[in-house]
Amino acid sequence: MFVSSLYLAAMFSSLVSGHLTRTVGRRNSMLIGGTLFLAGAILNTTAVHISMLIIGRIILGVAASFTSLPAPLYLAEIAPARWRGAFTTCFHFFFNLGMFMADMVNYGTNSVPNWGWRLSLAVGLVPAAVVIAGAALIPDTPNSLVLRGRLDEARASLRRIRGASAHDIDAELKDIARAVEQDRRHASGALRRLCRRREYRPHLAIAVAVAAPVFFDLAGVIVVSIFTPLLFYTVGFTNQKAILGSILTDVVSPASIAVAGLAVDRYGRRSLLILGSAVLILSQAAMAWIFGARLGTDGSKSMPRGYAAAVVALVCAYTAGPAAIGLSGVISGVLVFVQSQSFLEMLCSFKFGTFLFYAGCVVVMAAAVAAFLPETRCVPTEGMGVVWEKHWCWKRFVRPSSAPAPAPAKQVDTPCTETSGVIP
Repeated sequence: MFVSSLYLAAMFSSLVSGHLTRTVGRRNSMLIGGTLFLAGAILNTTAVHISMLIIGRIILGVAASFTSLPAPLYLAEIAPARWRGAFTTCFHFFFNLGMFMADMVNYGTNSVPNWGWRLSLAVGLVPAAVVIAGAALIPDTPNSLVLRGRLDEARASLRRIRGASAHDIDAELKDIARAVEQDRRHASGALRRLCRRREYRPHLAIAVAVAAPVFFDLAGVIVVSIFTPLLFYTVGFTNQKAILGSILTDVVSPASIAVAGLAVDRYGRRSLLILGSAVLILSQAAMAWIFGARLGTDGSKSMPRGYAAAVVALVCAYTAGPAAIGLSGVISGVLVFVQSQSFLEMLCSFKFGTFLFYAGCVVVMAAAVAAFLPETRCVPTEGMGVVWEKHWCWKRFVRPSSAPAPAPAKQVDTPCTETSGVIP
């Protein structure tokens, strides 16, 4: 319950985090999340009873929801269209870098008797303070300011972010205002329309399946990341070496994300998703074979050192797979909570079949991405309507856009070969 309580809290708070981000702004939402991180870390550090630890984890779950939604949204809104993929990849890079640093802390405090766990939790105060300080020093996004009717501040924010001429700023601000006005007209009852109206079928499908929750969580990446030390311990590592193996996988993860960040705007999101899916399928199948052949179906066999090392390499391959709003967060929270509660039972009951189950999920994911996910490389968020209209499947559901296409950005030192307005 200590592990899953955080994800359960994140699931329920995702129901309101989207509205909070919209009404108070991306920057203020991150400030609130950082403050909650600080409160949760203090409560966990000073805990004298298990209930205090659970409450602290719940507060951290709410904080995670209030920061994990606005942070990538902030990056997407301030980024030029041609570099948006690299900007949003930064969120996943530093997220995984934080996991690596947390494992380093756990490795160092694991040998400290009695109060090592408290020291490990106390280190969480540092990133909480960094989130608060960072959010206090940055401007809110022009999109958020326009949405709240603060046009002068939006223009000043855009000038500070872009450093461009007044003409370029006014042209981009008009595109933002046009998109925000359309968004404002459809804000009331948005979730109901998303689920019921035909023209929103593409948005619903992508939000539920591809935009992280169903496919990413059912790929097994989350549970393998959570239980990495336990998997290493199962194949014969000592407790300390199991944590060290987890550190190794956390080194691979940000490195692979950095490579993906450099490639995503050149080769596209869809291609990298399919490539990552292939890596995941191969690693899942190989882990199933190793666990089944070397540990047996009842787990009674011992695993040779070479095969144990292969498990480490394959878990590293997990972290090199696809990384990947309100509804999306809720579904993701539900899936992570359910899997964190059931993964160990699955592993004990199905043994190597657990990895084959996740491999099958990734096969379905890769097929769905190839068939239904349009490429968005070099497409600004304001131009997504045209992308839906040109897709072989989704064009049957969406209405033709009445708004003109956004003004293309300058193509200077850009990886895009098309104009940045919309893809052909």
